Amino acid sequence: MNAHVEQGEREREIEELKTLAAEVGQVAYDVHHYFGNGLLERVYESALTHRLEKMGHFVERQKPLNVFDEDGYCVGEYFADMVVDGKLIVELKAVASLTTEHLSQVMNYLKIANFPLGLLLNFGAFKYERRTVYAPIRQPSIFKPNTL
Repeated sequence: MNAHVEQGEREREIEELKTLAAEVGQVAYDVHHYFGNGLLERVYESALTHRLEKMGHFVERQKPLNVFDEDGYCVGEYFADMVVDGKLIVELKAVASLTTEHLSQVMNYLKIANFPLGLLLNFGAFKYERRTVYAPIRQPSIFKPNTL
């Protein structure tokens, strides 16, 4: 496949992910509007999962993400709050405000899973917060691609 075709496919994939992220973000907003802030993160995770599954999405909760050394040895494991349709990482928080550490967490998850973008959602603030996070440019040999 030539580079031009691969570029076009990648752009189409990104646009589809943006659409999915917008849909998940809207459902999360609706969850926040209904429940308000102040509940535990797992309550919002359960409600968001329930609503997304009712819409026909496949949601994996607390999805393990393995980190591998250059020889393939697993050196660590993280858990993404949610993976939607096998291609969108969604990290939930129930805190007063999002921090750079929360953003870094999602960026690391994206690198590990080899996903181009993810969502960081905060239900803990009075006003719902949503950040679309893009994977940083990296060396593909650092993490095994498609480890999900």
